[in-house]
Amino acid sequence: MALELFSEVRPRLFGIAYRMLGSALDAEDLLQEVWLRWQNYDHAEVKNPGAFLATVTTRLAINAGQTARARHETYVGPWLPEPVDTAADPQLGAERDAAVEFAVLILLEKLTPTERAAYVLREAFDYPYPQIAEIIQVSEASARQLVSRARKHLAAERRAPVSRAEQQRLLQAFVAAAKTGDLAKLEELLAEDVVSYADSNGAVRGASRVPLLGRPVVAKVIKAFSNTFWIGVDITWAEVNGQPAAVLRRDGHIYGVLSITASESGIDQLLWMMNPEKLAAFA
Repeated sequence: MALELFSEVRPRLFGIAYRMLGSALDAEDLLQEVWLRWQNYDHAEVKNPGAFLATVTTRLAINAGQTARARHETYVGPWLPEPVDTAADPQLGAERDAAVEFAVLILLEKLTPTERAAYVLREAFDYPYPQIAEIIQVSEASARQLVSRARKHLAAERRAPVSRAEQQRLLQAFVAAAKTGDLAKLEELLAEDVVSYADSNGAVRGASRVPLLGRPVVAKVIKAFSNTFWIGVDITWAEVNGQPAAVLRRDGHIYGVLSITASESGIDQLLWMMNPEKLAAFA
């Protein structure tokens, strides 16, 4: 019975933990801890198992988020959320797709763990404010304020995204231009203030350990690597974190996942996931 109840709500628990931590591996580890606590709890005292388990998951994720933030400070180079194949993963597809996109997850990193929890519970899972307040142990007024502050922060830093179809077009056009080193086409596709992030945690030679800023710099670096980076690469298109992405394989092994964020200005961000540990989980 305990396992049946846990399995029934597990997709939602995973969705909460992943959005809170930006890591599928960390989310899975956290759910193991939730399961152990659920096994050892007196189930007769629990009137609503789903609410109880969501509360335990959220509170553990708040604590884990504080630890994760400290780890990110010692990370080698840019840190990006771990990619998840949302086309094949019912655990994330089972709920609303809010707060799962890379652009949002990156911005959520700037919030406190409690702010992030309030935003995720409200935007991704539509929890009522009284329940959010109970879960994160604040007043209802404070819960509303936390969500409002998070919304304003994201709205201030994020441009209006283009449609999924346009994002797919821009990504495919970028990959084509990058492979041939077409500088003029690259500059046409990139926004003036584009930023390129490469997450490898120092494990990949040649991956920039600092973000590349601005259209001229990014375009020239992409062109410079056109003769080496794309040799022997097989490209498949996938849905990663609810968005189009290019999965890069060489000799049958995944060595990169490329996604973008884009607005009317063009491609605003290039997100290169090249950390072998995060790619292993994706594969």
